[in-house]
Amino acid sequence: MLGQPEALAQLQQAVSRKAEGVYHSWLITGPPGSGRSNLAHAFAMALLCPDDGCGVCKSCVLAKAGSHPDINVLTTEKVQISIDEVRELVANSQYGGSMGKFRVMIIEDADRMLERSSNVLLKALEEPPAGTIWLLCAPSEADMLPTIRSRVRRVGLKVPAVEEVARLLIERDGIDSKLALQVAAEAQSHIGMARRLATSSEARSRRRETLMAALSIDGVTSAVNTAERWLDIAKKDAEALTIEKDEAEKVAMLRSLGLTPGDAIPANLKPDLRLLEEGQKRRATRSVRDGLDRILVDLLSLYRDVLTIQLVTESALVNEDLRSQISELAQNTSPAQTIKKIEAITKARHRIDSNVRDLMVLESLAVSLRKKAK
Repeated sequence: MLGQPEALAQLQQAVSRKAEGVYHSWLITGPPGSGRSNLAHAFAMALLCPDDGCGVCKSCVLAKAGSHPDINVLTTEKVQISIDEVRELVANSQYGGSMGKFRVMIIEDADRMLERSSNVLLKALEEPPAGTIWLLCAPSEADMLPTIRSRVRRVGLKVPAVEEVARLLIERDGIDSKLALQVAAEAQSHIGMARRLATSSEARSRRRETLMAALSIDGVTSAVNTAERWLDIAKKDAEALTIEKDEAEKVAMLRSLGLTPGDAIPANLKPDLRLLEEGQKRRATRSVRDGLDRILVDLLSLYRDVLTIQLVTESALVNEDLRSQISELAQNTSPAQTIKKIEAITKARHRIDSNVRDLMVLESLAVSLRKKAK
């Protein structure tokens, strides 16, 4: 795990003492891109491995392949985790380990549970079967009910340094050092997003267009047009992310059914394909929401850069390639105005997350970002 020595030490200690027993529920928190889910899966693998995570035994191979019978994972591409999904996971938690001492239940994005779904989980945490270990992943402790927080051990992840992320891109993916530093900063140390920006010129272009559009808003009409453009960018970004995954899933399903692309689908198999397509549509909806949130996070970085220049701090800019435009805006507006814009963006993120209509939120935000003299 990149830049997470404290969290690793905490979990390694638990693994080293697993013969004495392991606490039954854990909450792994950290900002997007910090590796919450990756750490949960690595912890599960180490707990189930006879050699504390050797990486080569049968248990580890199955865990890395995502097919270990004693690791149950609840992940969703939907906006929310349904109560039925939680109930099914809780029911599965009642069975003991088949290959070893433990059965590990992982909930990625546990913050997507509604209160009633969280209450179903709470009952399982209050009376866990022997050997069952729950690993919950969420951005922050505040995203979970207080009653759940009181029943978990907490593992907090932090944002890795830009230089650490850049080094990873250089060593692992062979990215040019200058580009690696640029995208690591622009992704604000989100490892997955940094890699995407590094490997996709289209993604970098869409990000720049998002920020340039914000800098050019000078009236209500341009604000409305910009909001529509942002939504279009989010949709194109989501499509770019999902289309390849959708096709690979469809080909894999057809292969498992003894078919190849282009074959006629037998009537008895059409329901299976329809279920896959419905799931992919739900994922596409969530991907658009995630794309909108990325746009808002990028806008936050833009106006924080403006504030950095206005307050004459020595902090590095996230968007260094836009320094001239940022400096011009900083000179023509006040810090108080910039802070109001940052607050407006933060409010827009909450409204998007609360399922307010996307375009309505973006239009309101764009109007608040209009250029105003000091």
